Amino acid sequence: MTLFGLNDQNVALLEQECGVGIALRGNELIVQGDEEDTALAETVILKLLDMIRRGDLVDRSRVRYAVALAREGKADMLDEILRSVVAITHRGKQVRCKTLGQQQYVQAIREHDLTFAVGPAGTGKTYLAMALAVVALRNKEIERIVLTRPAVEAGEKLGYLPGDLTQKVDPYLRPLYDALYDFMGLDSYQKLMERGTVEVAPLAYMRGRTLNNAFIILDEAQNTTSEQMKMFLTRLGFGSRAVVTGDITQTDLPSGKRSGLAEAIEVLKDIPEIGMVHLTARDVVRHELVQKIVQAYDAYNAGRG
Repeated sequence: MTLFGLNDQNVALLEQECGVGIALRGNELIVQGDEEDTALAETVILKLLDMIRRGDLVDRSRVRYAVALAREGKADMLDEILRSVVAITHRGKQVRCKTLGQQQYVQAIREHDLTFAVGPAGTGKTYLAMALAVVALRNKEIERIVLTRPAVEAGEKLGYLPGDLTQKVDPYLRPLYDALYDFMGLDSYQKLMERGTVEVAPLAYMRGRTLNNAFIILDEAQNTTSEQMKMFLTRLGFGSRAVVTGDITQTDLPSGKRSGLAEAIEVLKDIPEIGMVHLTARDVVRHELVQKIVQAYDAYNAGRG
């Protein structure tokens, strides 16, 4: 039942992706089609059944990704991806990579003091970086977590916001708070905030600081200017790790202003000590419609040249 999905939607997708017919007769699955297509479908079905036996969720996006890996002869990598636990939330839920791109991203953060992750919405850039930051804090590898992002509105002018600094920047930093609540729980998060162990601040407040023994995450970095990006990158202190995430296709800077993220990737690409990860539409783990939207925009922009 788990393999077939609600109203047999998983099997319908498998038939469509592999070009086969699949029928259930008694306790057996009958796969009909060309030899190559049926072999592909069999490989995918066996991998999905392994996942189900381990208690993993099988949805349409997972089926589509399993087919894509099997086509490339990388079906065994699905086991490797799903075996590694990145972190555990405060509710005890295991957080794992869902795609090969995400696994490479996590590996890059573990192996480099500075990592850039560029990719479309829904690829888990912020969430996975936050997971590794919390793990590093729990393991006492660092002394604090610093979260920052440029306070740039997404095409709307919200005017002046009331309240103190925290209340003013809250709307911009809300995605970071959400991920922190997930891993720490509200009580632990509030205690760590009061102690200064977790700090959330707009990018403008990073100037003049040296951040030692910290895990620093710069989110929505496509909205930084060249000057802001250089300022941020030179804050890195001893015993610290930094992750810079962004989507170059969703820049909210004024027209004609070049993204500091795009420039930094070009300037720093040849430094081996810096991790560079490029996630794609295949790594989108939100609603499957998000993946199609990203692909449609990519095709449209490529067509415009």
